[in-house]
Amino acid sequence: MQAGGRARRQPAWHMLASEFSEATLNEKGSGEYDPSFVITKLGAKVNRVIVAGLLERLEVRETSNGSTLYQGQMRDPSGVHYFSVGDYASESMRELTLKLVEKTEVGEPVLLLMTAKSRWYQTDEGAVYTSLRPEEACEIDAKTYALWLTRAAEGTLQRMKIHSDSLGAEPTKEGLSAAGVPENMVEGLLLSRNHYGDIDTENYTLNVMQALDIAEGRMEAASQPAAPPQAKIDGEESPEGPAEDDAKDILVAIIGQLDQGDGVDFETVLTNAGARGIDRQVAESKLDELSNEGTLHEPRFGWFRIVS
Repeated sequence: MQAGGRARRQPAWHMLASEFSEATLNEKGSGEYDPSFVITKLGAKVNRVIVAGLLERLEVRETSNGSTLYQGQMRDPSGVHYFSVGDYASESMRELTLKLVEKTEVGEPVLLLMTAKSRWYQTDEGAVYTSLRPEEACEIDAKTYALWLTRAAEGTLQRMKIHSDSLGAEPTKEGLSAAGVPENMVEGLLLSRNHYGDIDTENYTLNVMQALDIAEGRMEAASQPAAPPQAKIDGEESPEGPAEDDAKDILVAIIGQLDQGDGVDFETVLTNAGARGIDRQVAESKLDELSNEGTLHEPRFGWFRIVS
């Protein structure tokens, strides 16, 4: 604690949306200035995060007490972060939010980087939902986004390894410390193990692969929203937009990158395609075309491989 009773500023974690959004455990101290935390399945005890992604939605609404609240969602390759900006936000954050609202209204794509406080909400039924309250944010370019993706992927891999190494240790602070678990992960791992039990980390592996795949070169598709469907004119079929033109090549590249010998499942392919700006219906249609023309085959239902 610092002088005056305020807790010290908590470090920020570079974190993909999937790890944060899947968390259902929270912790809040009893003191007025005690920070609150969201504890992830990998054992991160999160008060603040650094996140980035494509801004998908930002809408204004009036609250019951008459204040203004902006609610938004931002997508990275692994999923969606939900956030809100209220009257409590800094002046610079409110000014940026107003500019972002204008851009989303006209469909202008925005890559956003933000430092934010973790938030959580528990329903009467006991379900926990996470969200973010931005402290600072800025628009970024594709190069900066690639750098953030790399750092977030590295952080996820480190936490996955620490989590894996901790499984063979005695589930106590002393046991985890003796096993070489970093001090900042010990308490979170103990809380995570007691709450979540055994977890499957395969989805995090896929998320990391998706993030690094985008960071290594497919930035244009990753940073552009899916092209809106064009209207038919006088009964004519509307032409395919750029996303459809490139969709087959991107789908084949995704499957080639992720196939570990057994093929790649349908939902994983669509998740990767969505991260690259390809509409789900377009991706499904192009998968059918690739299968019909013999480029892909299904070794079992719902799994795709490239025909060698």
